[in-house]
Amino acid sequence: MPDYRPAAPPRKKGAPQDNAAMRLLHTMLRVGDLERAIDFYTRVLGMQLLRRSENPAYKYSLAFVGYDGGNPGQAEIELTYNWGTEQYEMGTAYGHIALGVPDVHAACDKIRAAGGQVTREPGPVKGGSTVIAFVTDPDGYKIELIERR
Repeated sequence: MPDYRPAAPPRKKGAPQDNAAMRLLHTMLRVGDLERAIDFYTRVLGMQLLRRSENPAYKYSLAFVGYDGGNPGQAEIELTYNWGTEQYEMGTAYGHIALGVPDVHAACDKIRAAGGQVTREPGPVKGGSTVIAFVTDPDGYKIELIERR
């Protein structure tokens, strides 16, 4: 499976220490089909299924996916399936998730070969030189691939 692990940036000198205990743990995406979402993030993007849980009393299921075993070293994605809800409105506030990759062109080729949908071909970001591309997951969420060599 492709290795899409982003490089961790070094801590800046003089950065405030009062936030040192804070970490980005996860972002949550509501999905219409949990198994389809797990398949996309694990098979197409190469993440690991870290854990799952069911909550029959409140009629929802969760799956956490990520790289390198997830927390505390990497943030995770929480996939939430609310039983009986097959589709969500995207709205206008959501943007995208970003993944750092060593070679955007190669990553897009691997994603296509695994059945993923590339919705913005690799190329420089508008007004810059960083090479990016976009893929879309089965629920319509955008994922930006950013070349980090």
